[in-house]
Amino acid sequence: MSKLENKVAIVTGASKGIGAGIAKAYAQAGAKVVVNYASSKEDAEQVVKSITENGGTAIAIHGDVSKSSDVARLFEEAKNAFGTVDILVNNAGVYQGAPIEGITEEGFHQQFNINVLGSLLTIKEAVAQFGNDGGTIINISSVVSTLPLAMMSIYSATKAALDSITVSLSKEFSGRNIRINSILPGGVQTEGTVTAGITGSDMEKTMIANTPLGRIGQPDDIAKVAVFLASDDATWINGEKITVSGGIYGF
Repeated sequence: MSKLENKVAIVTGASKGIGAGIAKAYAQAGAKVVVNYASSKEDAEQVVKSITENGGTAIAIHGDVSKSSDVARLFEEAKNAFGTVDILVNNAGVYQGAPIEGITEEGFHQQFNINVLGSLLTIKEAVAQFGNDGGTIINISSVVSTLPLAMMSIYSATKAALDSITVSLSKEFSGRNIRINSILPGGVQTEGTVTAGITGSDMEKTMIANTPLGRIGQPDDIAKVAVFLASDDATWINGEKITVSGGIYGF
């Protein structure tokens, strides 16, 4: 039997990058997958197409995780389609770089609303759906939660907050058969890093130079760990912050 056979997973922000990689890996492992997206409908549908063409089961559902009404609808549609939800992956997130002089209220709230509040709202809904059977939650954090980047003070703070939420909730969920863990990726090549000009830049060269395994990560590097954490192989892992970075020690 595949590692996630008969499981239903919601992956937020799954139209591109790490989220898309996790969605595809979950489907390959036997899960039925909800590919959540906020704006990239075409990309989300392409992820679903890739999954179904390879024999998997997936649907795309729109929803802004920072809005409680959207989150409620996301889970309702997932339940209507697949009957239940067993796994939640909080991957949706945004990042903006700015020096202290360039920080704005709008930028602060956008990043905290999606990266932190959005994760709390989806977790709240997932816990209600899990019921007595329990479930698994995986928060996609970042190594910047412990290795903050210059001019990324807000983004780094959102990921540090997400890690604290993981540990706090792992204790709060005691006795409820709910496991929650964080994955902290290092540098990963995605559509976002290409758009931001990181791919091929001096910054990428520095990341590679400071990574003992000598390369930038790929979405599949993170997806493999996400499959493991959602599977029965990880039933004794809870409240952990697992760094998946090739050993990066600086930027």
